[in-house]
Amino acid sequence: MTDAPENSQDELTHTTEEGDVQMVDVGDKPDTARRAVARGEIQLSESTVEAIRGDEIGKGDVLATARVGAVQAVKHTWETIPMCHQIPITNVETDFDVREDRVVLEVAVETTGKTGCEMEALEGVTTGLNVVWDMVKAAEKDDEGQYPGTAIEGVEVVRKEKREL
Repeated sequence: MTDAPENSQDELTHTTEEGDVQMVDVGDKPDTARRAVARGEIQLSESTVEAIRGDEIGKGDVLATARVGAVQAVKHTWETIPMCHQIPITNVETDFDVREDRVVLEVAVETTGKTGCEMEALEGVTTGLNVVWDMVKAAEKDDEGQYPGTAIEGVEVVRKEKREL
């Protein structure tokens, strides 16, 4: 089940009549169980992917470090996205799929509360993929110090669920 929009397209929920930004008041909403899943990928050279698989990246275990970064980002989303509420995170799942020329990361976040957790899932994906990039950047640089084949792409919310308690 997905959340239905509570306001019409014409009504701005994060601005006052004067145009000032504001956090949406969710105080009257009932607590519900919520889950959001986001996914994204980082394109890498095949040699870098092989080095990840063989644990041959000089900085250490790429996926373990990216997993920690993803979970940290989920827990701190409210500090980096200005209008996000601080929510109680009840579970975070990270799933890496190491393919021939890319690493795909899926992050699932669960909470029980008054607002969703899709921003937390997105923050987990983007930070997790940024950590992968940071860990492998020496292997990905070309002779001019650029990253012509490295790209983070396809970041999206793939599922959002809400369940009454």
